[in-house]
Amino acid sequence: MQADLSPVIAATAQWLTRAFPASGGALASALCEVQARQAVTVAAWLRYPTAMDAALLGMAGPGGSARLDWVTGADAGLGDDVDAHPWRTWVDEVVASWAASLLTDPELASLAVAALDGNGQGTGASAEFRRLVAPDDRDRSAAALLRHPDLLAPVAALHHSQLLDRLNPGRTLIA
Repeated sequence: MQADLSPVIAATAQWLTRAFPASGGALASALCEVQARQAVTVAAWLRYPTAMDAALLGMAGPGGSARLDWVTGADAGLGDDVDAHPWRTWVDEVVASWAASLLTDPELASLAVAALDGNGQGTGASAEFRRLVAPDDRDRSAAALLRHPDLLAPVAALHHSQLLDRLNPGRTLIA
């Protein structure tokens, strides 16, 4: 399953770290990237829980980063040369939105990681995703922009309700 989603995970994590870069040097960049990749991995596994889902994603494609770039204002520096950034076509907007929600809400991140066990993805998930669910001070400092709720709010809001629906499937709707 991971191999099927790896282009989407890599591209979406790269988009997040470029849109909300690390503050500091090489170590901060590495810590920021790890946190982005963990959030994107959890989001992708929740969004595409079966091999069939991943196969359909591979056939249809994830959609690209155009709307995310527009929402964050990152589209201004891209120009019209799409070929200069081919990895952006593998960015999944829903996965990026869900990852942004997880990065800014530790309780939601813990719920999402716990939900992976129900998807058959659980492999000691809490330890595997420690930097996402329990970041230390160095992690928080390195990813200050990546975890800033106000900065990520426009991205997180795009598909936040779908994430909540995925994490609470038995919830009764009240009018």
